[in-house]
Amino acid sequence: MALAEKKCGPCEGGVPKLKKAEIGKLLREIHGWKLKTGKLTRTYVFKNFLSAMELLNRAAQLAEAEGHHPDFRVYSWNKVDFTIFTHAIGGLSENDFILAAKIEALPKKLLV
Repeated sequence: MALAEKKCGPCEGGVPKLKKAEIGKLLREIHGWKLKTGKLTRTYVFKNFLSAMELLNRAAQLAEAEGHHPDFRVYSWNKVDFTIFTHAIGGLSENDFILAAKIEALPKKLLV
């Protein structure tokens, strides 16, 4: 089953962090995302501010529905950075890759 078709499961800790080999395999399934300091990251650049905010609002609704919330930053009026990791375990879980895949699948208007 594709990552974007899965649902994030509850994580209150006690779940082991993904191993390096598992991370490498899952990372190949989410185009454009990178591993940085043990977290998934991605920057989207838009032609205007409203398009950037539209993605952020859609991602916020998605994250709330999944019960798994990314860190994000809007800057330079047209850029949105996402950082995803499982806070409860201090590392990456499958939920992080599921959320990244779902964000990647969101419609994006006016990308540069």
